[in-house]
Amino acid sequence: MKSSFTKLLFLLLALVTITGCSSHASGANGKPKKIILDYAYYSPTSLILKEKGFAEELFKKEGIEVEFVLSQGSNKALEFLNSKSVDFGSSAGAAALLAKAKGSPIQTVYIFSKPEWTALVSKDSSINSVEELKGKKVAATLGTDPYIFLLRALEDKGLSAKDVEIINLQHADGAAALLSGEVDAWAGLDPHMARVEKEVGANLFYRNPDFNTYGTLNVRTDFAEKYPEYVTKVIEAYEKARQWAIDNPDETAEILAKEAQIDLDVAKIQIGRNDFSTSKPSDEQIAAITAAGDVLKNEGLVEGEADIEKIVKELINPSYFK
Repeated sequence: MKSSFTKLLFLLLALVTITGCSSHASGANGKPKKIILDYAYYSPTSLILKEKGFAEELFKKEGIEVEFVLSQGSNKALEFLNSKSVDFGSSAGAAALLAKAKGSPIQTVYIFSKPEWTALVSKDSSINSVEELKGKKVAATLGTDPYIFLLRALEDKGLSAKDVEIINLQHADGAAALLSGEVDAWAGLDPHMARVEKEVGANLFYRNPDFNTYGTLNVRTDFAEKYPEYVTKVIEAYEKARQWAIDNPDETAEILAKEAQIDLDVAKIQIGRNDFSTSKPSDEQIAAITAAGDVLKNEGLVEGEADIEKIVKELINPSYFK
């Protein structure tokens, strides 16, 4: 009996220790001890937030630590959210919808930009239309806006994913595969797309700004339900970074160039393709993301019985925005 009691005591102590070491454990008065934000080269706002320390400045007086984790693509940001590696992750709106439809417990609470960050790219003028992709190899990162952009472009021209061979590569690897000739085309993403456009004259043969879904900031639902006031505070920090981007476009390009290790002229191309005027999620984003969801459903990437409109409304939550 004494031995069993001792084992139980050690077990309880171990659980307390593990809980206390968790980055998401509550601090005093129900505050998180740490808030983990991602940053991404496709989200200039997040780079400003990281560079300028706006979040650290906001949370320092409350004794809350801030940590940043790099997301290489929407798929990585959403994986980090699912694994609780981050509390907030940056992704394209359509990518967030795809994750939500597959059961990811996330909410979209902020719009970090309206970008034209993706297009279909060939190395030269050998491919000049979507129709010419039939039977060709196309690099794309599954589960991201460029991938969904590719599907929408194909459908718009009477084709489908079955008419091409999609090679799943992370964005930077897709650019490299295009330049090496391993693929015929690439569903590009900035800043990699701007770099190959500027440095080697790559051909952006299909562009459609309306097929680019918004840049969204997503939060884990459990974090939002536990700490709703801190979701609002993170949005406050993002708003400060967004306004700074509007007021300082050249300096924003410099931050992007430094973080992504790209030429300043390339960074300026990417910044010029971002509209920072909208930040509160609204009917405009609901319409754009729903349209992308219909394509995903048609391609069988979302269950046929899924109610896209319902999923989008469950995903987009502007209530934390002040």
